[in-house]
Amino acid sequence: MKKTIFITGTSSGLGKLTAIAFAKLGWNVAATMRTPEKETELTQYDNIKLFKLDVTDVAQVKSAVEQAIAAFGRIDVVVNNAGMGSYGALELAKEDTIDWQFAVNVRGPINVIRAFLPHYRENNGGKFINISSYMGVTSAVPLGSLYNMSKFALEGLTEGLYYELKPFNIGLHLIEQGGSKGNNFIDSIVWNTSEEIKAYDGIIAKLKSLMESAKDDESLVDDPQTIVNAIKALATGESTQFRTLVGDSAKGLMAMRNSMPIEEYLEKIAANYN
Repeated sequence: MKKTIFITGTSSGLGKLTAIAFAKLGWNVAATMRTPEKETELTQYDNIKLFKLDVTDVAQVKSAVEQAIAAFGRIDVVVNNAGMGSYGALELAKEDTIDWQFAVNVRGPINVIRAFLPHYRENNGGKFINISSYMGVTSAVPLGSLYNMSKFALEGLTEGLYYELKPFNIGLHLIEQGGSKGNNFIDSIVWNTSEEIKAYDGIIAKLKSLMESAKDDESLVDDPQTIVNAIKALATGESTQFRTLVGDSAKGLMAMRNSMPIEEYLEKIAANYN
């Protein structure tokens, strides 16, 4: 029987690449996005169906999951890929930005997972692959406290669910990626700034400059196909790793983090922004 994968955030970037990769692999693909009426590329594949989904809307999540199950009969793998980022000084963050960061990156996966659990339990199994970041296991830049918080929370959620769902043959996996080519993450960042408070302007300018230069530096960003391959390995059972760290920059950072006490690591990173 042909397998089916449900992917959130497929309008661009990693989500779209993953949807196409699995369609070419012969899987059925439930590709979700907030504005499916605007999509033209994924509609060219007979085994991809589009579903409207804002992961922060609980009712819409429930509806999209029900529609996908009705369309394909069974969902075997769910990829929680949808995510966004807020950067800038925590002091300057608007209240709704703080809530939005948590809503998309943490509550979003919670909503999707909860909607699928009855289906997975009924089928005696399934997999959740949660797209995290190496920022979910360490930190590498200033001004990313909200984004880091959301990814650390996703890591804790996934690890806690491992024990909870193991009796039902439901697998949990994390992909911890670094920066990748063609990812519009930087262009989508919501920056916390202020016209009145100028104390953080220097470090904000420095981080923005570093991000802009890094997105075209092949030594700092990875081929997104390596992330797609990691997702495919987990979905097909080729890999059974709980955490998969993807990309040279992510692996190098983690190797440095693990080689020294946390105090030394934090000071070493901080020194890059003095």
